[in-house]
Amino acid sequence: MEAFDAISETHRAFIEAQHLFFVASAPLSASGHVNLSPKGLDTLRVLTPNRVAYLDLTGSGNESSAHIRENGRITFMFCAFNGPPLILRLYATGKIILPGEADWPSMRALFPGLPGARQIIVADVHRVQTSCGYGVPDYSFDADRDTLVRWTNAKGEDGIREYWRDKNSATIDGIPTPLGDHLSR
Repeated sequence: MEAFDAISETHRAFIEAQHLFFVASAPLSASGHVNLSPKGLDTLRVLTPNRVAYLDLTGSGNESSAHIRENGRITFMFCAFNGPPLILRLYATGKIILPGEADWPSMRALFPGLPGARQIIVADVHRVQTSCGYGVPDYSFDADRDTLVRWTNAKGEDGIREYWRDKNSATIDGIPTPLGDHLSR
């Protein structure tokens, strides 16, 4: 295991080559649920050696957003599923940018025009950690799934906003999300 203060160019190249990454967060409450979510579809950008952002698309829950607002903590994990083994983690503190906020247009322009973008998570990285990844299986990437894009397009803008109200306004532990607050204005 090695630790670094920033994302190096080698780390950046590895991160940008991955088709899948994971985001972990947790509430402050010891009885709260730790969240771990897979992400894909070209939704992550390395902005600087100590800052990343990801476009958070509509999902069945919205845990990370509420956890970040509550305590700021977020961890990203990238695994080499082919080529030389490697696991890379980014330990960070995050903030949420919602549609309609001042930074939304410039940040949204960094990502492809995927439907169902509910927020952008910007994270300030304070530790980069690599480990061997020897136990991670060797997989081949075939293609991104289009299921989320098709589902979102079929719901339409009004349907997505209703889904956000029903499914993304609070965590499974009942913590209100920034998106839920935004929708109730």
